[in-house]
Amino acid sequence: MAAAAATAAAKGNGGGGGRAGAGDASGTRKKKGPGPLATAYLVIYNVVMTAGWLVIAVGLVRAYLAKGSYHSLYYSIEKPLKFFQTGALLEILHCAIGIVPSSVVLTSFQVMSRVFLIWAVTHSVKEVQSEDSVLLFVIAWTITEIIRYSFYTFSLLNHLPYLIKWARYTLFIVLYPMGVSGELLTIYAALPFVRQAGLYSISLPNKYNFSFDYHAFLILIMISYIP
Repeated sequence: MAAAAATAAAKGNGGGGGRAGAGDASGTRKKKGPGPLATAYLVIYNVVMTAGWLVIAVGLVRAYLAKGSYHSLYYSIEKPLKFFQTGALLEILHCAIGIVPSSVVLTSFQVMSRVFLIWAVTHSVKEVQSEDSVLLFVIAWTITEIIRYSFYTFSLLNHLPYLIKWARYTLFIVLYPMGVSGELLTIYAALPFVRQAGLYSISLPNKYNFSFDYHAFLILIMISYIP
């Protein structure tokens, strides 16, 4: 789910540089690429996002070297991770206004699932932030996004290095299950704390005659990973 963005390699997700699929034929018609202004904007967006995820990668390495341990490295990159992953919400807008030829629904699902995991699970349940599973999905996301945004940048510039293209269409084989495992284990670790605190749950009776069990909702989220 949240790690579904790692499968963009197989789906051609238009996270920022829709030019990657702009030349594909659909029947007898060809999709038009973004105009000059849109292309310039997308290049800037993808360069910034690439740099942002590189900052996260460097932060992880520096924290590991300083601590001599991989445990609880999340705290060293928490702020940039939240900022740049939330910044991916712009990708939904890119699809909606048509400067990227990707599905709004698919892109929304992929981006929102990650944002949900960052804010509604990892941020909201402080107890899971020290779990090794968090580091697992963070590493998978970081490598995936550095490759993905670099791919879009060079594709927009019509100069795509073979190494980046190879990484884009190959490494997801490892990164996808790695990310999914980290996400599922993190949600699972959050369940007892969510139940104990009644986090985001609404109990009856209330004036709206409505109830919501966030614990059960997270279980449904985990089940939804199967399809």
